[in-house]
Formats: sequence, C-alpha cells, structure tokens
Amino acid sequence: MPVAAIRGAITLAENTRDEVLASTQELVRTLFEKNSLDMEDVICVMFTATPDVTAEFPALAVREMGIVDIPLLCAQEISIESSISLCIRVLVQVETDRPRRSFAPVYLRKAASLRPDLARE
Repeated sequence: MPVAAIRGAITLAENTRDEVLASTQELVRTLFEKNSLDMEDVICVMFTATPDVTAEFPALAVREMGIVDIPLLCAQEISIESSISLCIRVLVQVETDRPRRSFAPVYLRKAASLRPDLARE
C-alpha cells in the first residue's frame, strides 16, 4: 500500500512541561481530525523541536492521549539563527490509498509563518 506523510508544527507560549504536552496534543489532534486519519493506517509519528524546547518530550503527549501502538521519535531541530523559537514540528506517516494531495498540513500559532503558502484559514 502507498505511504503518505503529513507535516505540521506549533509554537509554544513557554517552555514548560504542561505547555509542551498540551500544545503537542493540540497539534496532533488537529492534524488527525483535519485529515480524517484512522489510527490503523498510521505507521509512525516523528517530532522535532527547536533547541529551546527542553521541558518535556513531545512524544509523551501522544502516549498520554492513549496512542501506544505507534512508533514515535523525537529529535532536535538544527539551530538556525533566524528560525522561530519554541517550535515543535511533526511528521505523520500513513499507509493509504488516498492521493497525497488530499492531505492537509497543519501549522498553528506562529508556526504558520513557516509555510505562508499553505495558509488557507
């Protein structure tokens, strides 16, 4: 079956454990809802965070949502001087027969500035 990847990102108000978990859950829920994803089709979820996100692993938020059968990965973003701060990015890989163009990326809060070409709302 073909594989598709869906991207997203969100920025944090502050670097605290609660903010990392709540914002990551908001990002993942929005991405899954907007794309009508079925958990059975998800292959893995990968997170990256800017170097200033240190209070918690974003993947823990997914585990706390009850998603325990999907492989997760957290990694640190490359530090770029002009990049936005306190940002968590996600990449969700799914097995699907749907066309790749039918999936919508999700960029929330200041992370929307990362992809102004995708701003539709």
